[in-house]
Amino acid sequence: MISFDFRDRHYRIFKSSQSFEYIREFSDSTGQVRDVLNNSGFVRTINGSKVDLPEERVGAFSRSVNSVAYFAFLPYGLNDPAVRKTLVGESELEGKKYDLIRVTFAQEGGGEDYDDVFLYWINQETKRIDFLAYSYHTDGGGVRFRKAVKTHEVGGLVLQDYENYGLESKETPVEEMESLYKSGKLELLSTIELENIQVVKR
Repeated sequence: MISFDFRDRHYRIFKSSQSFEYIREFSDSTGQVRDVLNNSGFVRTINGSKVDLPEERVGAFSRSVNSVAYFAFLPYGLNDPAVRKTLVGESELEGKKYDLIRVTFAQEGGGEDYDDVFLYWINQETKRIDFLAYSYHTDGGGVRFRKAVKTHEVGGLVLQDYENYGLESKETPVEEMESLYKSGKLELLSTIELENIQVVKR
């Protein structure tokens, strides 16, 4: 299990071949909030009491927790059974050579976001993900490009911080994001920084 802080929220991420559990904890005006997403579904408690949520809020909270867990755990989730990986070629970016991997997901086991498409730039020397791009269709949809800017090596795991780039058009093919990044046409939207990372035996 890994734990970390991200944007004033504390996360604990557990994954195995048979099960998963993602926990997010934070305080707001309602009290101490605890979100749990696992094989059984999503539950939110506030000050220890379960909160009944409409279906759309369950979906939104589940997606936000799952998204943080997915990106934090890269590249380890890329061998999940629902993942379909294809080597689509080679690329050179910022003076380094990369293998370009396209990732899609089977509908069964691929989660609510199974129709998302990802591209990963795998550094041919370090074998690490230096860049990634993805298109998504939930919450209005869009396309993003991320650059790894810091590597954390903790407890035998490698986790990374990213710069998160985007553009106004939501219909841009994910395959065009590299050329748009090279030409300076992407806007820096945010940074993804993991803090207080720990690997905990469970």
